[in-house]
Amino acid sequence: MPKSPILIIGADIGTTNVKALAFDPATEQVVAHASRPLTTEQPQPGFSEQSPDAIWQAFGEVMREVMAEIGQGNGTVQVVAFSSGMHSLMAIDADGKPLTNALLWSDNRADAEATTLRDHQAALGQAIYNQTGTPIHPMIPLCKLAYWRNHQPDLLNEAARFISIKEYLWFQLTGEYQIDFSIATATGLFDQEHRQWSDLALSFAGITEAQLSDPVPTNHQQPLLDSAAAHVGLPAGTSLLIGASDGCLANLGAGAVAPGITTLTIGTSGAIRQTIRHPLRDPQGRLFCYHLAQGYYVVGGPTNNGANVLQWLSENLTNKATETVLTDAATIAAGSDGLLFLPYLQGERAPLWDAAVRGAYHNVDWSHTQAHFARASLEGVLFNLWSINELLSRQTGPTHVIHANGGFAQSEFWVQMLADISGVPVRLNASNESGSIGAILLALTATGHYPSLDEASASVNFGATYQPNPDNHATYKVAFERFQDAQRGMNKA
Repeated sequence: MPKSPILIIGADIGTTNVKALAFDPATEQVVAHASRPLTTEQPQPGFSEQSPDAIWQAFGEVMREVMAEIGQGNGTVQVVAFSSGMHSLMAIDADGKPLTNALLWSDNRADAEATTLRDHQAALGQAIYNQTGTPIHPMIPLCKLAYWRNHQPDLLNEAARFISIKEYLWFQLTGEYQIDFSIATATGLFDQEHRQWSDLALSFAGITEAQLSDPVPTNHQQPLLDSAAAHVGLPAGTSLLIGASDGCLANLGAGAVAPGITTLTIGTSGAIRQTIRHPLRDPQGRLFCYHLAQGYYVVGGPTNNGANVLQWLSENLTNKATETVLTDAATIAAGSDGLLFLPYLQGERAPLWDAAVRGAYHNVDWSHTQAHFARASLEGVLFNLWSINELLSRQTGPTHVIHANGGFAQSEFWVQMLADISGVPVRLNASNESGSIGAILLALTATGHYPSLDEASASVNFGATYQPNPDNHATYKVAFERFQDAQRGMNKA
């Protein structure tokens, strides 16, 4: 009788979906998969929230579906490892009940608090950045807490704890208030070098260390509680590995651990990242540096403006389906006949870190058509990401190859544009589920299947590779310089 496979589950708690993959290390195959969409509420302009209990319910449904698929093959789960989005924040009472929704990374209500720390108390802001590695922006829990301090002071007194959505799920599953070093480094509250909460940040936020979870390494494991077993369809006592943030695990899951490999992800938003061995700080506080695992850090920058720009083109500018927008854009030559787009439709994080900045077209003339505007917009998204890479490469070295993933990777035209702009090969990951795969690889390393994350990342599979077109690259070098000039002017405005 064949032996039952021993499986690893990677669970990814995103802001758009909750997903889970079951992976068989013996065959290196995904044997089960499930996903549920999440609803984001926007009760006021600039607000962006989700219901913690709705996420908990979606997580349970996803896990039970995966376990049902596994059951058909008689598999046994060894470990469940977690990936999750960064920067969420919610308040809970002494019984662990939510007092608020979870505020997401896209919530900008703390813009005034971020401005205070970045511009009016710049020395303090830079000192906190130097400790935490988290750029000052309304997205980070540090600024959200300061917002509550200023606008809902009773909440700071009423709340027993302030936690992320990942910590909320972890408490439901294990009964412990714990936060992994990776998510902690994205809060703006965590002293990365000393691996403890920052007194400077806590003072600005107006809370105490006792109101936060206990920081633990990303390979930390806890057993599943009896009370949560039925909800997730797992046996009580199953080992749960706390894992890391989706951005850090996306680098691992994309096979981007070695020097010279840059990961570029474009979903609704986007990010560009490299994995390094020692913490790094940008003198102007424009790059994040988050903890992945012992001796591994992920440095880079996120953008608010990714495939949402394509959605805007479709719904607001052209009134055409996204596939048609892409087809139209492909009829225009590289460089869009001089038309340039600054893609700041929803403010911007890196490299500007300005929630109030807005987009613009430059050099518009009579000859420009709707197709020109479409192509220039797609080029602008990539120019902005490549401007983040310019900051990155000055401190980490040049990019030799890009590992690309996210929804944009479904467009050969857009991926080829990335290769042409960057001038380096672009490799597509075989799977777009890089966060879940990264969580699985972290678990496989923690359980001894791989001796290190380097060996784990080397197991990642790839699809097509796109080579840059030399003529288009030459055109884009000139256009990119113009983009940077316009970007610098906007940053001074």
